[in-house]
Amino acid sequence: MSFRVAILTYSTKPRGGVVHALSLAEALLARGVDVRLVGLGPEDGHFYRPTSVPVTLFPAPESADSLDDKVFASVDSMATGLAELIGEVDLLHSQDCITARAATRVRDSGPHPGIPVVRTVHHVDDFTTKALIHCQRQAILEPDRLLVVSEHWRGILHEEYGRPSDVVRNGVDPNRFPPIDDARRAALRASVGGDTRPVLLTVGGIEPRKGTRELFEALAQLQGTGLDPVLVMLGGHSFQDYSAYREATLAALPQLGLQLGRDIIQLGTVDDETLGAWFRAADALAFPSTKEGFGLVVLEAMAADLPVVASDIPVFREFLVDGDNALLPAVGQATQIASALARVLTDDGLRRRLIAGGHRVVPRYGWSASAGRHIEIYHEVLAAGRH
Repeated sequence: MSFRVAILTYSTKPRGGVVHALSLAEALLARGVDVRLVGLGPEDGHFYRPTSVPVTLFPAPESADSLDDKVFASVDSMATGLAELIGEVDLLHSQDCITARAATRVRDSGPHPGIPVVRTVHHVDDFTTKALIHCQRQAILEPDRLLVVSEHWRGILHEEYGRPSDVVRNGVDPNRFPPIDDARRAALRASVGGDTRPVLLTVGGIEPRKGTRELFEALAQLQGTGLDPVLVMLGGHSFQDYSAYREATLAALPQLGLQLGRDIIQLGTVDDETLGAWFRAADALAFPSTKEGFGLVVLEAMAADLPVVASDIPVFREFLVDGDNALLPAVGQATQIASALARVLTDDGLRRRLIAGGHRVVPRYGWSASAGRHIEIYHEVLAAGRH
C-alpha cells in the first residue's frame, strides 16, 4: 500500500523535534515514501539546513501580546494551511503539541475528516503557561497513534495519560559532522579564548530541564581547581517562557566568579556546518539535563568523537553506560558534574575509552532503521482506519 505522509513541525530552527522531523523525512524519502515537510516559518524561507524533501511552510505568527496568544495563533495558522493541503496527503505525523492540535482539528472538522494523525511525544514539559499546558495534554489525548523515543516516556504516557505508545528510537547520521582541519579547530577555539583554555560545549537554552544553573556552578568549581575552562553555549530558547529562570541564572554569575563573554559564551543558533565544527573543536560535551525525551545531542556528539558528560536520568541510561561511553553524574549535583568534567579534561585514557564507547553506540541508531519502523506503523494506522 502506497501512501502520502506529511511530517509536521512548529518551527524551521534547529531544535530537537525539528532535527528529528527533518532527518526522519529524509530517511523516509530515501526509502521511497511520498513525504513532505510541513512547518511554520517564512513562506519563502527554508529549514535551518537544505533538504531534498519537499517543504511547505505556513506563516508563523510574527508578534503576539502573550505566549498564550502566540500558541493559539500558531495552531490556527497550521490548521488553516493543513485544511488546504489535506487532500494531497493520507496521513499527518506531528512532532509537537502545536501541530498535533492543528492536525486533529482538521481531522475532526476539515474538508476531509477522518485523516489519521500520528504524534511523536518527545517528552512532556513542565509548562507554566495555561495555553501550553492545555495544548500539551490535548495533543497527547487526541491523536490516533502515539510514538515515543524511549521506554521511559512510554511508561509515563501510560501511567499519567492512559495512552499506549510505540517506542521508535531517534537516529543519527554518522557522516553529518565530518572532521575539520587543525586550522579550523584552532580558529574556533581562539574565537572564544579557548586557545589557552579547555573548551566545554553545551547545546540548548538556559532552562531548568537543561540543568543550566548546576552547570554554571560546576564551571565555577572547575575554575577553583585551576582548569579554567570556557563554556560555549549553542542554541536558543524553546517555545516555553523561562525568562525568570534565565535572568536569575545569569544574575548569579558574579557571585560564582563567572563572566558572561569570558567564561560563558552564548553563540545562539548556528548553521549546521558550524554546529558540527564546534562538536569537533570542543574538548567535551557538558549536557547535565534533568529531563530529556531522548537526548539526540548526545548521539551527535558521539558521532563527532566528542566525549560526553551527561546526567544519570532514565532516558540516558537506556543507551549510555557510566564510564563506558559517557560519564553520568547525579542529577542536579554541581560538585559531581564538576568532578566528571575535570576527569574528562585531564584523563586522556578516559577520553579515549569514552570516544570508543560512543563509536559502539552510534551504529545502533540509524535513521534508515527508524524510518523502516515508522513505515510499518503508518501502514498499520492506514489499514486500521480511524477509531
